[in-house]
Amino acid sequence: MTRAGGVITGELEIIRAVGAELDGNELAKLYEMAVEGLRVYDDAAVTSSSTMPPPETYYPTQVGAATMHTGGVTGRGVTVAVIDTGVWDEKGPLQQSASGRNPRVLAQYDVILARENPSAYPLLSLNKYSRDIDDPNGHGTHVSSIIASSAVTSAGRYQGVAPGVNLVSVRALNSEGMGRYFDVIAGIQWVVNQRIAYGIRVLNLSLSAPVRSHYWDDPLNQAVMAAWSSGIVVVVAAGNDGPAPMSIGVPGNNPYAITVGAVTDRYEPGQPSQYRLASFSAAGPTYEGFVKPEVIAMGGHVRAYAPDDGTLAQRFPQWLDTSYPDMTMSGTSQAAAVTSGVVALMLEANPGLSPNNVKCRLMDGARPAVRSDGTLAYSVFQQGSGLVNAHDAIYSTASNCANQGLNVAADLAGLQHYGGRANRDENGNYYIMEVESEGGLLTQLLSPLGNLPLLGRLLVGLAVALDGLLWDGSPPSHEGVTWSGGFTWSNGFTWSNGFTWSNQYTWSEGFTWSNTATGSTGVEPAPQE
Repeated sequence: MTRAGGVITGELEIIRAVGAELDGNELAKLYEMAVEGLRVYDDAAVTSSSTMPPPETYYPTQVGAATMHTGGVTGRGVTVAVIDTGVWDEKGPLQQSASGRNPRVLAQYDVILARENPSAYPLLSLNKYSRDIDDPNGHGTHVSSIIASSAVTSAGRYQGVAPGVNLVSVRALNSEGMGRYFDVIAGIQWVVNQRIAYGIRVLNLSLSAPVRSHYWDDPLNQAVMAAWSSGIVVVVAAGNDGPAPMSIGVPGNNPYAITVGAVTDRYEPGQPSQYRLASFSAAGPTYEGFVKPEVIAMGGHVRAYAPDDGTLAQRFPQWLDTSYPDMTMSGTSQAAAVTSGVVALMLEANPGLSPNNVKCRLMDGARPAVRSDGTLAYSVFQQGSGLVNAHDAIYSTASNCANQGLNVAADLAGLQHYGGRANRDENGNYYIMEVESEGGLLTQLLSPLGNLPLLGRLLVGLAVALDGLLWDGSPPSHEGVTWSGGFTWSNGFTWSNGFTWSNQYTWSEGFTWSNTATGSTGVEPAPQE
């Protein structure tokens, strides 16, 4: 090699060889030499078979989260609790946060195991919540990954919406994605009890059950209200029973929580003009007249890390990409997870925000779908205040614009309950009732637990003329839709206010609660859109 003019770069005694650098002339000279047994190999490139960058997920960019990641806001220091089917013991991109915390799944609690085996979590055991509970279904891992995946794509962007968050996983749904009221409520109770120990600020409930009573009489809603009252921001799925009116499930019908509907990009992730309200996304109003959902988020063919051997992977192998592994699923479950990630970013940037003001700023920063003439493309009963946007929500300075007129403490105590401003006219159209002010003054209605604003009498037969809030209940029309970042609500978000419940405002005459529904919850995926 030296006689040929090459430069030795290293010795490989294990195979009786050397590495060398030669140009074309030197290589030709080497071949001319009569060296017995000489063989020359190109120094070929080798690539790892397991560390190829994961694919782009798009939704962090679509909701303005990727911009915040670039600025250093990733949800660091915020813990999100997910009550679902658990988290896969092969945590992958959930093992370590974007800020380097490892492990960042701070605790895991299996409600089903605790019910079936009360000794599973000994009272004096120090590490009882550190062992893996696994995810036999896949839904819980998928939802958690949408919120928190720290995997970095080939484009240099995070796969998850809040890659810096900490996680707490609570398993309350079984391997089929089904559960019982008792288990979900017990899971919420555990989260509330552990909120200080693990710094839990956000609770994600990507599950739904049929409505069987007023919101205040429903046990699951009572637990959600208690969590909200404790300072936890509760984000819930609207449900996949849309697009008909009054199709919001429990706990999506809870007036305090942030209820999320779904948007699909129709496989055009970089084209906002192609985004549409998903056909399965449940719509309001609720029986008590509250506008739901408050916001919508990406929920069509959402890609995220999930187990390749769970029930969902077995049922829908066509949705699984075994290379990573990722699954692609659709539903308001996924939209709720996207929103929980956005809320985590908001709380890192503004840790002093109350749940009510998180909801207020999230709504204030949302971008509604509008038509070319500036009117709403979808009614507030379908899209709420619009598509969530992390950047605009974080930089919003709005306050006291959500849950106005509601008092969760009085509600939980049974002292007062509330209705919203939605009504239905004799033609079956849904609209927002106007408010008649009392003498031009904002009076205060005293209650044993504090002041509740009395905003005036509801004029049942009068719809608000502006904002396009009249809806005939027809499925969404998608012609000429754009997502406006500069839309101004003429009366703010007064359509989301509540009022002390009175039977004189009951507009759903003849409505009967289903006697066939059982106290169960579920996470059945929606059709891919």
